[in-house]
Amino acid sequence: MGVFSFLKNAGAKLFKRKEGKADPATIEAIREENKKAMMGAVDELCLELNDFYIELEDDSVIAFGEANSQADKELVILTLGNTEGIAQVDDRMTVAQPEPEAKFYEVKKGDSLSKIAKAFYGDAMKYPVIFEANTPMLKDPNLIYPGQMLRIPAIDA
Repeated sequence: MGVFSFLKNAGAKLFKRKEGKADPATIEAIREENKKAMMGAVDELCLELNDFYIELEDDSVIAFGEANSQADKELVILTLGNTEGIAQVDDRMTVAQPEPEAKFYEVKKGDSLSKIAKAFYGDAMKYPVIFEANTPMLKDPNLIYPGQMLRIPAIDA
């Protein structure tokens, strides 16, 4: 559990934006639409989550519920945080089968999965480990972008 920071202006474009000044009812309706979009992005992961729900507050999201594994929980956090307009994810989720946490890495300009694998594992050819750890969030190992947060699992040497 904890608070994770993300690059607010990078990520999936899921949110509907309000134009100009809006009345409180319109703002709340937009917030609910944005919340549904984020829940839909998590649903696309096809993970088994129990009692999962989120609260959306300005540029932060609070995640509640239970994931079956640490990897599933981390994928939820990354999916929520890698949404344009989100700067923070407050993780209040639990894990049914606790295991060691992976590291999170913010993609920099010029990075590739093989370059990241070389930095973390000493072997560029271990990039599929990072790709698999971030699937289905990542659809293609060549499509990462600066500011995106990735899950870097520990591996046996």
